[in-house]
Amino acid sequence: MRTIRDVFVEYRAGLNKRYDLREAGAITLLAITEITGFSRAKIKAFPELELSPQQTNTLQLILSELKTGKPIQYILGVTEFYGLPFKVNPSVLIPRPETEELVEWVITSVGSLPLAAGSILDIGTGSGCIAISLKKKLPAFKVTAMDISGDALKTAKENAELNQVEVEFINDDILNLKSEIVNRKSEIIISNPPYVTLHDKTQMHANVTHFEPHTALFVPEDDPLVFYKAIADFATDHLTPGGLLFFEINESYGGEVIKLLKDKLFKNVELRKDLSGRDRMVRAQIV
Repeated sequence: MRTIRDVFVEYRAGLNKRYDLREAGAITLLAITEITGFSRAKIKAFPELELSPQQTNTLQLILSELKTGKPIQYILGVTEFYGLPFKVNPSVLIPRPETEELVEWVITSVGSLPLAAGSILDIGTGSGCIAISLKKKLPAFKVTAMDISGDALKTAKENAELNQVEVEFINDDILNLKSEIVNRKSEIIISNPPYVTLHDKTQMHANVTHFEPHTALFVPEDDPLVFYKAIADFATDHLTPGGLLFFEINESYGGEVIKLLKDKLFKNVELRKDLSGRDRMVRAQIV
């Protein structure tokens, strides 16, 4: 019978060409947790626990897929974001920890605003992780989530049901709006739009560039702020007075995004670093 320790050894050897030891360890822990149902504490405390033949076989199949570069989240079909479960597949980006920081910033900002409720619009919702997390934490708000991808919206709707929240989903393109969203105003607009340039792509891990949806990642090299411009223009007309705009950004374009928003007469524009010390998010307020 194979033990938890055996699996860690096997995964470390099988993934050493794609991941460093820390990443390989985290992936192994996630796989064992999902397949066995054991807590992370139990896995770490009792490495000599034996696994069933079925569990061993499933973990070996997962390792075979991991060797192709496929992300563990897509293999398992689930991930966690802001303490909530989310279904993921190649039609949506895998939620990142830094986006949790953006969600937290929205929640703390709402606490400082003179309003008990309002409307939130999430542009480019993908898996729905931002919109659903905000609805879970700010239940009095009406939350609307928009995406150009019908497949992504299908996944986002499943995630709203999974987390038992009501979110309105709209299929539309911020670069060419056609839905009735153009007739509404919101107290908060938030977006984690595509912001990866072709140059950035050369520096990225293959498990991102080969598997995650390109339409949700990449922007033209000659116009990397195309989505920020469109969303900022939309926000100037569709935020209520004093409303807030939140962006997740490419760390290389913090200054450019700040200038863009100030040129469009937003006030209280603030650039914030993530926990890794990278320029990662922006908040601005409409006059």
